[in-house]
Amino acid sequence: MSLLRALFPPHYRKLPGKRWINISLRTLHLIGTAGIGGAYLLGSAPAEWLYFLWLTVASGIAMMAIEVWGNGVWLVQVRGVAILAKLALLGAMPLFPDSAAAIFTLVIVVSAVGAHAPGRLRHYSLLHGREVDSFSSGKDQRT
Repeated sequence: MSLLRALFPPHYRKLPGKRWINISLRTLHLIGTAGIGGAYLLGSAPAEWLYFLWLTVASGIAMMAIEVWGNGVWLVQVRGVAILAKLALLGAMPLFPDSAAAIFTLVIVVSAVGAHAPGRLRHYSLLHGREVDSFSSGKDQRT
């Protein structure tokens, strides 16, 4: 099996219990984000919120890995691109410390809008210029 085929299968791969795994990971991610946000925005020392940072990073990586494993088309859909944009914004925070609070707030806004946008927008592929559910074709059935 080629790497391209492994990353972009013609149909979504099933992960038993995916919904509850994602709910659990998202819950951990929100706890971490709240901890970072509260401590960071209130000026706490990094040592006081480092645990929350690692919780956020680990849960975020796990959620991304599940999506990419299911079908790598996620990487070119608005929902995946939004996550990559959030990571870029977070990476910019140390470069622009005077704007860090505003950048962090923007990340929260992108998260909220992205999570609650209609499926046709979240599944829109910037590469294909239309809603897609697989890399090589148009819409297919997600399972």
